[in-house]
Amino acid sequence: MTVNRRPRSIPNARELRLWKVGRALTVTFVAAVLIAGGVFYGLVVLLDFQEIDSTAKLDAKTLFDLVKLSFGVVAGSGALVALVVAYRRQRVDEAGAHREATRLHTERFSQAVDKLGSDSPAVRLGGVHALAGLADDAPDDSLRQTCIDVLCAYLQLPFTPDPGNEPAHQDEHHRYLAFRKVRHTILRLIGDHYRRPRGTHRSWQGCDLDLTGVTIDGIMNFRGAVWECKSNGGSDDHGRGVK
Repeated sequence: MTVNRRPRSIPNARELRLWKVGRALTVTFVAAVLIAGGVFYGLVVLLDFQEIDSTAKLDAKTLFDLVKLSFGVVAGSGALVALVVAYRRQRVDEAGAHREATRLHTERFSQAVDKLGSDSPAVRLGGVHALAGLADDAPDDSLRQTCIDVLCAYLQLPFTPDPGNEPAHQDEHHRYLAFRKVRHTILRLIGDHYRRPRGTHRSWQGCDLDLTGVTIDGIMNFRGAVWECKSNGGSDDHGRGVK
């Protein structure tokens, strides 16, 4: 069963995209001039100015007003520069935080995958829960999808049937039951996460789920789980899992 398979978007939504400082300042200044001009024109129209009286004499009060206006323009320019610089610093900090979160996620991911390759069923079970937790806390959708892909790939590993409960096969039978617990835990976690409404925390709805060739040796309860399936004709089909 292949659920919600679709082309993945490669660009990262959190990727840092910043204009050069010169371009950012130019756009900011132009926008400020246009806004100031629009406000001035609106006031002129609102106050119904017809004409401006011109005089050949520049008195002290007018000169002082011009000086204040000049300082106001300089202060406003400095404020715009500070705003652009603060914006860039904030974006750089956000990108750095995202890179750090991705690095920590990758380290935890490697440790969880190593646990899945352990000979101990208990260690594998810990790796399953670790991967599910990483999928919940992933900093972006691509990293969450990677965790889900690994869990699905584990379920797609060659299936070894139950050798039976005869005395000669006791060890193999106990090993089969232990590893079946790991597989059933993955399936249970999948059902739990697909029951959660899309867009909420710990919901995997909208992620790809490839269960092609997976053998479910037992009764699993997927009641209330919601996913999108692709039919042979390519149309979307919304379905609910049942027991």
